[in-house]
Amino acid sequence: MKRALIIGAGPAGLTAAYELLKNSCDESVKADIEVIVFEESEDMGGISKTVNHHGNRMDMGGHRFFSKMPEVNEWWNSIIPMQGAPAYDDILLNRQVPLTKGGPDPEKEDVVMLTRRRISRIMFDGHFFDYPISLSFATLANMGLGTTILVGFSYLKILFRKRPEKSLEDFYINRFGKKLYSMFFENYTENLWGRHPREIDPSWGAQRTKGLSITAIIKDIFSKLMPGSKKRKVETSLIEEFTYPKLGPGQLWDVTADKIMGMGGKILRNHKVTGVIKSADNRLTGLTYEHNGISKAIDGDYIISSMPVKDLVAGMNDIPKEIAEIAKGLPYRDYMTLGVLVPKLNLINKTKYSTIGDIVPDCWIYVHEKAVKMGRFQIYNNWSPYMIKDLQNTVWLGLEYFCNEGDEYWTMTDDDFSRFAIKEMVTLGLIDDAEMVIDSHVCRVKKAYPAYFDTYNEMGKLVAYLSEIPNLYCVGRNGQHRYNNIDHSMCTSFEAVKNILSGSIDKRNIWSVNTEQDYHEETKENEID
Repeated sequence: MKRALIIGAGPAGLTAAYELLKNSCDESVKADIEVIVFEESEDMGGISKTVNHHGNRMDMGGHRFFSKMPEVNEWWNSIIPMQGAPAYDDILLNRQVPLTKGGPDPEKEDVVMLTRRRISRIMFDGHFFDYPISLSFATLANMGLGTTILVGFSYLKILFRKRPEKSLEDFYINRFGKKLYSMFFENYTENLWGRHPREIDPSWGAQRTKGLSITAIIKDIFSKLMPGSKKRKVETSLIEEFTYPKLGPGQLWDVTADKIMGMGGKILRNHKVTGVIKSADNRLTGLTYEHNGISKAIDGDYIISSMPVKDLVAGMNDIPKEIAEIAKGLPYRDYMTLGVLVPKLNLINKTKYSTIGDIVPDCWIYVHEKAVKMGRFQIYNNWSPYMIKDLQNTVWLGLEYFCNEGDEYWTMTDDDFSRFAIKEMVTLGLIDDAEMVIDSHVCRVKKAYPAYFDTYNEMGKLVAYLSEIPNLYCVGRNGQHRYNNIDHSMCTSFEAVKNILSGSIDKRNIWSVNTEQDYHEETKENEID
């Protein structure tokens, strides 16, 4: 029997484990593989975990379940089926939602996927703007006539003379014009990454906006007015609905973990991988790990790694100096979230959407106000009514801050950080004063965002080196140092498993996931019914 050692129990690691076990049971594959997953923490899901604080659940980062890859949607639905009856807030608001015949009732069962409305906006200069930026009447009214004219001429100018895309700044200006870029991208991006957009590689924008531009926005507006508009192609960033587990994203991975163990796989929690062992013939023979302060080693035939590639290489023996330096220099951005429970928000719901308590309907709001350091805040009530212990009488928020491990924010005590963030809530007018806060909880997440600067421009050399190790498969966001969504991370694992089962040592299919701007864009299935 062969043995696969999987590093990390996030989306990529658990997907790889599940797929290996499921396909090993297929007689046509004729594979017999022992699967062992090593997870540094107690939790499943990596940064997609759900944190439960006194009955109020936090989604670390906000995770919409939407993909243009049919196999990903089918995979999600095979783990957690779609709702067959309305959710609690749908019932109270008499809201119509798509239902699946024979699907579970979220009022009676927990393992159920909900359909949710996607609303996210930008808070800028005291106004709300659609996110992604739209050309709605409200947007134009908030900008004012003078600014709207400047935006229009700025975009027309760039249509006639595109900038060479040497940086993320060039990327954004080419798609939105310099004026709109300066309003809605420049300051927020610098806050997110701690670097000005002109210092960041443009490939980050290509992967995250998937063709979004003013032209795409205009096309989407007109497509809604045309016959057959209910079946239309949309850019990934313009989706209007998504699915979501009843108890948050971590629920999907908790259920997946249970299925993995039910198929005979092992998941070792609180087992930190400290290194991988490379032989003279350039194959990996196993890994080392720590558990309860004791160091151990284990042999393996395949290593699937979703740990930060920086740490993977640092823990590998006999690495060329240049490769080691590239890996060592790869940057990351960390973040902190403060969960805050309040009886109400001062924000007035001026939208057409009804909500419980008439709160604003946003899943999250991006903060572009220079007076605060807050990057965005989530309103968990709108993700799932079951994330909140007392939905009708409280609002549960997640205030998000981008930082670097060890900086002034990261090193604050929980009490100091709570006071700081709550003070910014008052500055933004979300609440009147700190006395309104009923409860709060601080969460820190390391290496949440692989960054596209410093040695990232030499990433190709690192990928080439790692690809030459025949039984190493790098998957997921941190495993590839690529800002992937959940579906992309899962797809890297789909490809890795295919290679293992087929015996292929060509890794190009794994590393090519989410590298093309049109990836996931040109299939028949990218229609909304």
